[in-house]
Amino acid sequence: MIREFSFSADFPFLIKGAGWTIMLSLITFLGGSIIGLPVAMLRTARPLVLKGIALLYIQIIQGIPVLLLLFLFYFGLSALGYRPPALISVSLGLILYACAFLADIWRGAIQSIPATQWEAAESLALTPLQRMFYVIIPQAVRRAIPPTVGFMVQIVKSTSIASIIGYVELARAGQLVNDSTYQPLLVFVYVAAIYFVMVFPLSAWSRLLERKLHAGRANP
Repeated sequence: MIREFSFSADFPFLIKGAGWTIMLSLITFLGGSIIGLPVAMLRTARPLVLKGIALLYIQIIQGIPVLLLLFLFYFGLSALGYRPPALISVSLGLILYACAFLADIWRGAIQSIPATQWEAAESLALTPLQRMFYVIIPQAVRRAIPPTVGFMVQIVKSTSIASIIGYVELARAGQLVNDSTYQPLLVFVYVAAIYFVMVFPLSAWSRLLERKLHAGRANP
């Protein structure tokens, strides 16, 4: 039965969906960060085998559509006899996606550190891990923050794909409300506005950090 859009009833439901979007985004970013940092370090390792394994992983994941990653976990695990909740399937797929891109971002930041810094760390007789954690990474973090914050915007927007397998985040909440009201323009204007409110502060923060970074380089 078609009904009118109710701001008092339907808008809170959209806000609840936005809450699930934020939770999924945080899970994706934290999980991708935990795996992404070791992968980034492997990409800068001297042994070519380790570097090649990390590069292969990144190339494979970046070459697969995010939606297909979600399908692989959701339907693949079901085929093996385990039907996971939608949140688990979505989280696993998005974590792999985020890991590959975060590893590439952080690899670029690590490799952007001048060779003189690497040589100075080596002259102190530090082990490779000590050189990385005490000398290189502290400098690379400053360079990696702006693109990392920018990628967080992509994570938030990518969570909308989760609606395909039934996870009720913001986009799916909008679909459900539209199915009841059949007022797509009104409903999805609200959905777009909520997405904007979530991602605009991150975009602005990323631009601000980038300007500060360039200013810092210009005025050391």
